[in-house]
Amino acid sequence: MPELPEVETTRRGLAPHVEGRRVTRVVLRRPDLRWPIPPEVGRDLPGRRIEAVRRRAKYLLLDTEAGDSALLHLGMSGMLRVLPADTPVGTHDHVDLALDSGRVLRFTDPRRFGCLLWQPADTVHELLQDLGPEPLSDDFDGDRLYRLSRGRSAPVKTFLMDQRIVVGVGNIYAAESLFRAGISPLRAAGKVSRERYVALAGAVREILAYAITRGGTTLRDFLNPDGAPGYFEQELAVYGRGGLPCPACGTALREASIGQRASVWCPRCQR
Repeated sequence: MPELPEVETTRRGLAPHVEGRRVTRVVLRRPDLRWPIPPEVGRDLPGRRIEAVRRRAKYLLLDTEAGDSALLHLGMSGMLRVLPADTPVGTHDHVDLALDSGRVLRFTDPRRFGCLLWQPADTVHELLQDLGPEPLSDDFDGDRLYRLSRGRSAPVKTFLMDQRIVVGVGNIYAAESLFRAGISPLRAAGKVSRERYVALAGAVREILAYAITRGGTTLRDFLNPDGAPGYFEQELAVYGRGGLPCPACGTALREASIGQRASVWCPRCQR
């Protein structure tokens, strides 16, 4: 599933081609994706100018001049591309937003776990209401993690992936951040010290920022009708490497399911 760096990479790639453009037509080739597509998308979006392409957690928002927004999530297989208007439509090309540039913003989603919803002006969509701070914002730090973790017996990895605590730290980045901070994913969240949470928050920031930078250097052309966005080249220390040597000490990495998610860690480096 695309995680925060992939979504931010997508946002940065789309913005120059979408911001300031007016939507001339909306083509919905099916009435739903993960959820029904609200009628406002087809009724209200045509004719409006997109002022900004914004990200909140793993959601993308197309903010219009009227103050309302189209809300998109890529799900597990979703993809957004800006294409010439006459580009042939594929089987899984479910939505086109035609732009006054003569191009279309096309939403492709083979597994249909993504969504296209609507956020009226002066409101916050219910999917966004209970989200925690952005991990790269000033509102996220080790003190917040320490304060909210007190009394919690759940594994720290599960705690870190709770979107009410901090958004956008998915399975890959939770594993990598815990490794860099030297914290076992199995340790109870309430048993981690303030000092170690400060280290963990710093690791989250560093890894996500680097992943976004890598995404920017390997992103394919968003105007290429034959290609998908090229997400960052992953340079992973532990995720997906169960049984292989730890890159720091050479100990065999352990793997187990934590919160129904595959987790890998070093039993020597992470305590």
